[in-house]
Amino acid sequence: MIDVTVHPSIDAIPAAEWDRLFPHELEDHAYLRAIERAGLAGFRYLYFAVRDEGRLLAAVPAFVTDYRLDTTMQGAMRHVVEALTKLFPRLFRIPMLSLGSPVTERCRVGYAPESSAEQRAAWLDAILAQMETVAAREKFGMLAVKDAPLEEPVWQQVCPRHGLRLLPGLPGATLEIPWHDLDGYLESLGTSSRKDLRRKRRAGSALRIEWRTSLDGIADDVQRLYRETLVHAEFSFEELTPAYFENVLRDMPGRALCVTYHEGDKLVAFNLVLRDAERLLDKFLGMDYAAMDRYNLYHVSWLENIRCCIDRHIGVYEAGQGLHREKLRLGCSLHANALWYHHRNRLVDGVFARFERLARMDRFDDLPVDPESSARRA
Repeated sequence: MIDVTVHPSIDAIPAAEWDRLFPHELEDHAYLRAIERAGLAGFRYLYFAVRDEGRLLAAVPAFVTDYRLDTTMQGAMRHVVEALTKLFPRLFRIPMLSLGSPVTERCRVGYAPESSAEQRAAWLDAILAQMETVAAREKFGMLAVKDAPLEEPVWQQVCPRHGLRLLPGLPGATLEIPWHDLDGYLESLGTSSRKDLRRKRRAGSALRIEWRTSLDGIADDVQRLYRETLVHAEFSFEELTPAYFENVLRDMPGRALCVTYHEGDKLVAFNLVLRDAERLLDKFLGMDYAAMDRYNLYHVSWLENIRCCIDRHIGVYEAGQGLHREKLRLGCSLHANALWYHHRNRLVDGVFARFERLARMDRFDDLPVDPESSARRA
């Protein structure tokens, strides 16, 4: 008989047990623990665990927050909802329990490696049932799954049973790295893209680039660049703290690094990345907006990460969400993500179903975004 438990801290589950269910996962127990201790405003964390006689069979992180209805809206509608939120905060901020994490790329459920597809579906079904129990007890209005991979059929199989509806999310981007040098990558692109990147590479050649394992001496500058990025973001779900960057670098030695870009002694960009022998994952890029066009910081960072992959024989560069047309131009393939959700009040849920197109994340793919004006990749 399986047992589903819910824990307020990932420390309740030993790292070895958790990571056994998530082989080759960069955003592992140490990363989730770093997030938990980062003090992100407006979030608390839960961890669902499925056991049989004490043996961990499945697990998934979750979070609780007040979901703002204007989070992914645009234009006049967003301004209207923002104004109404100030007047009626409880009406337009809905307590939400969601599987996933505010600061991971996708919602991954970890399963015992030897499990069958049928067992995985049964365990996910049990997790969602327990999620509903928690939501009823704590009076959460909305249930969700953030960034569920659409290529995993278990989500489509199980989520509708619990009344969850699918909304397209922002896809992630990955680039396979078969080349022996950076020129090989450039030659794989179209003529105009190749010429464009070579020009931008020359413009950034004056920068000093360092791969760092800590923020010693630059923590204030990193936070300044991060906050500048946040101000210019098209939308944001979470606001990172200095402790987030410090915790990730400290708690993931050798696997988390901060790439810094200096104009003389001035820090003009930083890029937090995670890596192992197989993949490099691009988490956050922050830039000085006064310098970004002068040095083409987005593309200089892109090429530096590819150079690192080639030099270290890393086969996959995971470039995250956002700027998808540009990433396709740069050779990436996209993988689809979904938001599953429903409101526990049937009447309110019916209203959401009628207007959910206004909150579709994939609408952002159609925005005419200049890559040098977007400093966050995640």
